[in-house]
Amino acid sequence: MLTAPFDDQLFSAIVAAARAAGDLALGFFRPDALTSAAVAYKAGNSPVTEADKQADALLQQRLGGLVPEAAWLSEETPDGPARLGAAKLFIVDPIDGTRAFMAGDRRWAVSVALVEYGRPVMAVVHAPALGQTFAAAAGRGAWLNNDLIHVSAASPAGQLRLAAPKSLADALAEGGIAFALAPKIPSLAYRFASVAAGWLDLGLASTRAHEWDIAAADLILQEAGGCLIDLDGQRLLYNRPETQQGILVAAPAHAAIAFAAQAKKALGRRSAALYHSG
Repeated sequence: MLTAPFDDQLFSAIVAAARAAGDLALGFFRPDALTSAAVAYKAGNSPVTEADKQADALLQQRLGGLVPEAAWLSEETPDGPARLGAAKLFIVDPIDGTRAFMAGDRRWAVSVALVEYGRPVMAVVHAPALGQTFAAAAGRGAWLNNDLIHVSAASPAGQLRLAAPKSLADALAEGGIAFALAPKIPSLAYRFASVAAGWLDLGLASTRAHEWDIAAADLILQEAGGCLIDLDGQRLLYNRPETQQGILVAAPAHAAIAFAAQAKKALGRRSAALYHSG
């Protein structure tokens, strides 16, 4: 919960910072074509572009000026233990879906969350190439641009509109869960925001998800009537020493526990090695 009265100016400034980072990245984005940005590769063959780095620097400057006492966790900034003792923390992915960005796929996003005592309290998932800004504040709802959003009314008994890595989707199908699989959504933040908007009933993430991929979408889901949980039905806490998560389920709150239980049973039939596909 928020530890102080809601600060509308701070919330607006965080949204503005995410949009500014998106505008910067758009300068390197080429729809349906390769990016103009220089590309390098990190450990594990994960790409990073000069757009990622410049957007990260912009966000660190803008957000750090808004909440100077907040620590920092970003995919593109070296991490360290100093953040672990902080009550407030910005968790950022300057471009979530870098490979999509590089290839000219519009489904990438700037993800920004302000976390207090382990849970996000303000969040933005901004998809500039789509003209879509998802935003939420704890206890105040979730919006897409200027419209309030809400998760679907899906039931575990019905056929689900699902977004998930293929290995997870295959395991669910073998477990007898009926669904219509959506085309792959390369940005995990955008995948989960799509559940919050009701466009999808269920989203799954493999064990590759990090806090910067999911923190902002977590709050947007919560405020839209959904939740992000692990296979044991537990909500997530942030600012942990290990940023990587296990398999995650994004779903309407009224059905999330049932979805997670079904998924856990179905996925238990397969080797954990299959869960690392994206």
